[in-house]
Amino acid sequence: MPPVIGVAACSALPDYLESIRRSGGEPLVLTPGATAPDAALATVRGLLLTGGGDVDPQRYGQTPHASVVRAKPERDTFEIALVQQALATDLPILAVCRGAQVLNVACGGTLVQDIPSAVERALNHQVSTPAYAIAHDVWLTGESLLWKLMSETLDESDTCAVNSRHHQAILDLAAGLQVCATAPDGVIEGVEMPSKHFCLAVQWHPENFWRTGEFRALFEGFIEACR
Repeated sequence: MPPVIGVAACSALPDYLESIRRSGGEPLVLTPGATAPDAALATVRGLLLTGGGDVDPQRYGQTPHASVVRAKPERDTFEIALVQQALATDLPILAVCRGAQVLNVACGGTLVQDIPSAVERALNHQVSTPAYAIAHDVWLTGESLLWKLMSETLDESDTCAVNSRHHQAILDLAAGLQVCATAPDGVIEGVEMPSKHFCLAVQWHPENFWRTGEFRALFEGFIEACR
């Protein structure tokens, strides 16, 4: 039987669900208010955190920047609890875009609230259409989990081209997390937690490439860990 994967509810679910199915998993959408986080995770073998609106800066002790598009408070509460529960039980986690930010905040880290105004000579990290449009390269850290999963498709410089739809990113890295990918402007594009069985987060949207398979290895590695 394919492992059941809990997928955090968002407004753009189809590509996440298809990526899970094509990698050998069975997705189960987890919605705030439908069930308690511990009960939701009791029925799944892994957790996929999805993209969406900004995490409330008050969650990491900051006053909101004017550019912040706040997510629903119940989503922040639910997903932070999911992360903390999953880490406590060593449940495999794959986090995408907002999910990477949720992971960092749940573990005690902070965020860059607005890349264009906070990062000098920032790249364009908000290329929204088409969903798979390439925005920039990312540099992967050698021998990291992310590098190992992507190694067969990397060029000799250990870079890969990614899409991008975010104006926030990780600032202060939470304890236990390690950077495994950065953009040329220094923005953190990937983090992982080596002490866990599988805990990986990327700032781009690999789920949008399920038709062409550029990032299938991320989902296949995640599903394999969930088995």
